[in-house]
Amino acid sequence: MQNIDYTQAMAEATERMSHGGVFLSVGGETPNTMTIGWGSIGFYWGKPVFTVVVRPSRHSYDMLIKSGEFTVSVPTSDALKPLLGFAGSASGRDVNKFQGHGLTAAPAQKVGAPIVAECGLHFECKLLLQQDMTPNRMDAEVQKRAYPDGDYHTMFFGEIVACYRT
Repeated sequence: MQNIDYTQAMAEATERMSHGGVFLSVGGETPNTMTIGWGSIGFYWGKPVFTVVVRPSRHSYDMLIKSGEFTVSVPTSDALKPLLGFAGSASGRDVNKFQGHGLTAAPAQKVGAPIVAECGLHFECKLLLQQDMTPNRMDAEVQKRAYPDGDYHTMFFGEIVACYRT
């Protein structure tokens, strides 16, 4: 494992989010992971922050609120594309994505949420803020394209407490 500054990983994480996705994982009695393609890395309140968005209908949503922690595991090869597809289409309510599907939940360094061991780049985050998206403040074209059913995301701002390669 090689600890790195989060700024050294921003471009790679953003590229993977926009081309196939990354794994967002949360801890709990039965840990869960899901695929995300939207997010950002920045600097807020004097802290490095990874912002992820999760719809309230997702199984990970309540787990994230309850635990207050999450990890983002970034695939460093295209070999995980089928598993990103699986993690993005199967619900953790119905299936344990870490048992028998090719994904391994490994312990993180500083948070209780697991990392996806098959990935080569990891961010560990502690929740600083959750903010619901509100339609009255959203661009009409974005709203029409991304939220035709009104199922708006909640933004989760997590302080990056660890960033490393495995």
